Amino acid sequence: MKYGNKLYFCTMIYKRKYTGEIIKLTGYFPVVGIIGARQVGKTTITHLLRNELSKDFYYIDLELPSDLNKMQNPELFLSGFVDQCVIIDEIQLLPELFASLRSITDRRGGKGCQFLITGSASPRLLRQSTESLAGRIAYVEISPFSIDELPGFIDLQHHWFWGGFPKVLFAPDNTLASKWLQNFIKTYIERDLSLFGLPPNPVLLRRLWTMLAHFNGNVINYSTLSSSLGISVVTVKKYIDFFEQAFLIKRLQPYYVNIKKRLVKSPKIYMADTGILHALLNIGSITELFGHPAVGSSWEAYCINQILNVAGGNFDAGFFRTHDGSECDLVLTKGGRPVYAVEIKFSETPKLTRGNTLAFAEIKATKNYIVVPQSGRYPLNHTVEVVGIKDLITELIQPGIAGSGIPEG
Repeated sequence: MKYGNKLYFCTMIYKRKYTGEIIKLTGYFPVVGIIGARQVGKTTITHLLRNELSKDFYYIDLELPSDLNKMQNPELFLSGFVDQCVIIDEIQLLPELFASLRSITDRRGGKGCQFLITGSASPRLLRQSTESLAGRIAYVEISPFSIDELPGFIDLQHHWFWGGFPKVLFAPDNTLASKWLQNFIKTYIERDLSLFGLPPNPVLLRRLWTMLAHFNGNVINYSTLSSSLGISVVTVKKYIDFFEQAFLIKRLQPYYVNIKKRLVKSPKIYMADTGILHALLNIGSITELFGHPAVGSSWEAYCINQILNVAGGNFDAGFFRTHDGSECDLVLTKGGRPVYAVEIKFSETPKLTRGNTLAFAEIKATKNYIVVPQSGRYPLNHTVEVVGIKDLITELIQPGIAGSGIPEG
């Protein structure tokens, strides 16, 4: 993992794929929101934008007490920046600012970005106790580094094991990467999740997050979690909602076709970053991972995250499973029509199970794939092709998919 100064230097200057889309949105929307998990690179992107946009900026970091103090009368303070775009970093620390932003932008009118905000939560969570900016804001969700963003000196195994958070992916050595992940988990549990309204109970939250890591790649059993944690099913679902809206996990809903069979109705759960997954499972190296029972579900989570990071804005995604054993890990649909049916296997010699064959036949997608770690592609039979994850990502990357801004409301 040791790449030395070259790697660390690359962290500082590496341009993310979202920059072009954000610049386009700033020319039309008065408020542009950059959202994503903590430490995913949102602030770095705003600093890069300051160099690329022909506009003056004023930067406010709400994690600084001095900047937070300026917001005692936010409407009065922010109204003074008539000819500047104000960057407000980590707006979830002061969600009541949304009301002031709405008032100011309505008074000014016109096009072009007046406020560039970042937040470590979903739009729904950010505005749960405040006014909406519907029609005035476009959000761009920033994910950890995905395959299509990797510099050439980062290989797939490194990316899979350590995940895509910049401070981990580009860390000078494994010890620092591991330490960062543990501190990230500790900080989220002890401080950040309570900012979103979760009760400050570090022991319970750590247990839940770890249990979700053990559920990775499986259908959620809320009753099992409820029983193990000693809290109600309603509370478990509420907590998991918060984890999802803080970009820590992803829930994949079941895909239904019009067949007369009992379908699995609960969602599957995945850690949103495999580096976090391995830290929660206390797996210390790629070698340990290869000998761990979770290697298959880890590889599945990695592939699901990579596929959704590049194609999630262009397709609806779900998994397919029936009680008779038919199953497919991922179905990508467009306009209700199944385009890709994807089964993920950590194998150099993948084979179709009976359940896979039944699922592909019932889904009737345009393309049926088995995704594997190796590069290249070849037909397994007349209807199913084996494809490397990098090759599938290359196929999915089309203009308008990655980094799409989604207007609120």
